[in-house]
Formats: sequence, structure tokens, C-alpha cells
Amino acid sequence: MQALFWTVEEVAQRAKQFYENGIRQQVEYGDNIGKMIVIDAETGEYGIDKTGVESALMLKQKNPKARLFTMRIGYDVAVTFGGASMVRTVE
Repeated sequence: MQALFWTVEEVAQRAKQFYENGIRQQVEYGDNIGKMIVIDAETGEYGIDKTGVESALMLKQKNPKARLFTMRIGYDVAVTFGGASMVRTVE
């Protein structure tokens, strides 16, 4: 499946599947809690850093057409505004 034609929801779903099916067990510990993880929804490759920016740039450098999904490690949402949650995707 070519990632270029995925909806935002499909990118989120695929990235969350990668996270739940293996990445979570590798990253949810100690100093990683609260950091941002950026996941390539096509390959499952990921990067972790404080804001997610460095990881997104690294993954985009490897694959400029990557569909990326960002989330906060150990939390259900990445950012909240006035009670509403927002999860960023980087294209």
C-alpha cells in the first residue's frame, strides 16, 4: 500500500498498530516517559526526542515521502487545548 494516498486516520491507525504490537514494550520506561515518538506509518521505523522535531527530520531525511505520526510516550494524547486533544502528524 502506498502511503501517499492514506488518510490521516489511516496513518494514525497504522502507527498505533506498530506502537501497540512491539514498539511500546521497547520504549515505555524511565526517561522516555513524556518524550515524543515519531513513527513512520509505512515501515514502523521510529525516533524519540523531547519535541519530536529531530526525529521527524531524521525520518524524512531517510524517506522524504514518509507519512509520520507523533505521540507522547506513556500518555494517551500528545497535546491538549481547553479540554480537546490533538495528535500531530507530520507530512
